[in-house]
Amino acid sequence: MELTQRVVIPVNSGQVWQALNDPEILGQSIAGCESFELNDAGGYDLTMQVKIGPVKARFKGEIELSDVVEGVSCTLNGSGKGGVAGHARGSARVHLTTVDGTHTSMRYSVQANVGGKLAQIGSRLVDGAARKMANDFFTRFVHILCQDDSVEINLETIEE
Repeated sequence: MELTQRVVIPVNSGQVWQALNDPEILGQSIAGCESFELNDAGGYDLTMQVKIGPVKARFKGEIELSDVVEGVSCTLNGSGKGGVAGHARGSARVHLTTVDGTHTSMRYSVQANVGGKLAQIGSRLVDGAARKMANDFFTRFVHILCQDDSVEINLETIEE
């Protein structure tokens, strides 16, 4: 699954960058996240509950930041294992641009792959669930960052 979207956030890019590097905000932004902690390697260990179609599993995995250009862009790489449900791997390349000095355009490209039992349930179902998880993550991220659940969010899909 591949997805590229853009969202304009009503805070400056410095605040968005800081939030992208805040384990508390990242953990709260992940639907089903049960734990999200900094590990010794500088990444994050997480445990989360996921339900995709008929498959429900607890995944244990990690997220790390790479390709960091301070204040401008980074890649969030994640992987996890869900026991008999299978495994998942994904990344989100994030790029920030200042708009009007007070807003930030955040463009992100998400890629995700699954294996095991999850891969057997069908790519359309998995792709739909992965898109929903990405949309939920970035929507929650913006609401937490703005400290306002009523902030209108327009996730603009970009066709490449």
